[in-house]
Amino acid sequence: MSNFKPLIIIAFFSLFSFQEASEKESSSEALQAIIDNYQDHKGYDRNEYPLGDYSKAYYKSEAEFAQTTLDELSKIESKTLTETEQISLTLLNFVLQDQIDYYEFEGYLNPLLSDSGFHTNLTYEVRPLTNYWQVREYLKKLNAIPEFVNQNLVHLREGLKKGVSQPRVIFEGYESTYDTHIVANFKDSFYYSPFKNLPNELTEIQKDSVLTAAKKAIETSVTPQFSRIKTFFETEYFPKTRTTLGVSETPNGNAYYQNRINYYTTSTQYSADDIHHIGLKEVARIKAEMETIISDLDFKGSFEDFFHFLRTDKQFYAETPEQLLMIARDMAKRADAQLPRFFKTLPRKPYGVAPVPDAIAPKYTTGRYIGTSKESTDPGYYWVNTYNLPSRTLYTMPSLTVHEAVPGHHLQGSLNNELGDSIPRFRKNMYLSAYGEGWGLYCEFLAEEMGMYTTPYEQFGKLTYEMWRACRLVVDTGIHAKGWTRKQVVDYMASNTALSIHEINTETDRYISWPGQALSYKIGELKIRELRKKAEMTLGPKFDIREFHDVVLNQGTVTLSILEDRINNYIKKTTTD
Repeated sequence: MSNFKPLIIIAFFSLFSFQEASEKESSSEALQAIIDNYQDHKGYDRNEYPLGDYSKAYYKSEAEFAQTTLDELSKIESKTLTETEQISLTLLNFVLQDQIDYYEFEGYLNPLLSDSGFHTNLTYEVRPLTNYWQVREYLKKLNAIPEFVNQNLVHLREGLKKGVSQPRVIFEGYESTYDTHIVANFKDSFYYSPFKNLPNELTEIQKDSVLTAAKKAIETSVTPQFSRIKTFFETEYFPKTRTTLGVSETPNGNAYYQNRINYYTTSTQYSADDIHHIGLKEVARIKAEMETIISDLDFKGSFEDFFHFLRTDKQFYAETPEQLLMIARDMAKRADAQLPRFFKTLPRKPYGVAPVPDAIAPKYTTGRYIGTSKESTDPGYYWVNTYNLPSRTLYTMPSLTVHEAVPGHHLQGSLNNELGDSIPRFRKNMYLSAYGEGWGLYCEFLAEEMGMYTTPYEQFGKLTYEMWRACRLVVDTGIHAKGWTRKQVVDYMASNTALSIHEINTETDRYISWPGQALSYKIGELKIRELRKKAEMTLGPKFDIREFHDVVLNQGTVTLSILEDRINNYIKKTTTD
């Protein structure tokens, strides 16, 4: 009898362990099956819609698919999943809910922003053609433009009727987005440019055939459609679009704005008032630091006088587009050299520095990162806007460079694409602004430790970019929740940042047209800096900046709550090691 009880106990725990292992395997398998189904879901026929399906029926079917998938995810026992699997479960829930929200709030009725739109998105299809398959696919896309335009105009007309169009005030200079593509000679079309350097593998007969097809595509499917777009905007859309400013002044606008706050902060904890007050507090803190630099420079004049000096003195501006690009490349290379000191893992994919294409530059932001897939033979690109040089301040270039290139968007985005096989494909292609833009703005803070700011003016540039993002919290909520006018926004930005007036105007229009997105930068950065400070204070000499950055980056794009859990676990583990 004395040996019997231990045998029973051993058998019991063996059975318990077996059941636990079986439950874990069952939950993992169920999650993987749902993820596979989500990732394999096509939604539409790529041959029928080379540029994508933008019909209402498509968005409805996608929302229904998302709801069915959410229902399946709710049945999974998450406690038995690994950390990576739990993150995948949470992120898939997040993106599926947004897919449903997009349909329910009819986001597809408004495919326009102040600096872009359904038609300008076609610009991103124009890339060098390196093989015959790419040539054929590009021709398919050009010939699909008429149907692409048809579908989007249907939505824009419905949006006008329902009062959910974009405000008329943001469309100053918008004609540049379509006039550039209305050409008399097909060879002058931006969309013809890839055909001027065809792959060497093509025979002369193939090249002749391709060029004939390209001419036809430009003359029948591209240029006429941009003429049609011009007519639509100038005779239908602009005369009928709304004159109000904030999204809260549209049907169901308050609920939509709160939904966008939740999405762009990846959190349900903030109201518009909460964010407005955070912004005011940050503006006051940063302004005090700015005033210290002005005092240290022995500048004779007011805060506003110093801004005027920065906006007008020629020493702070490049004389030619080439000079601006050279400065950007130099700064990017200096940032490259610092990466091993701060990061354990670096991406394989390189990046280039290039100008924003002329076709979109007038309404485009100062700079942006353009990424590519892991499989693409193209590098990533740090785009620098060389249009209107008197608006491109050199003292902000270090901040812009580290944000858009490295260690900002290129490093983070490329590492995300290069994650191992344990990370599902949907996560490698995922982008959440609170994480991605929060990381970019954190990198502007990190750049001080990297030695990127070499003059007091560049230090001031760092603060003016930080102030810019703090002001966004104030003005975005001001526009969309508090009834601010456009003039209020411009005046607030002009009195608190050293951005050029051109930049302030383009940014103001962007905030008006894209409710909530501007909140993500500062909210994300504040969370990353808060977590770093906590790790430094708790761990003391055990804190390793390279290890901290690895924890932030090595699961790819995550929500801020997931990131906080990961850093807390890192602190706990490091403390006990």
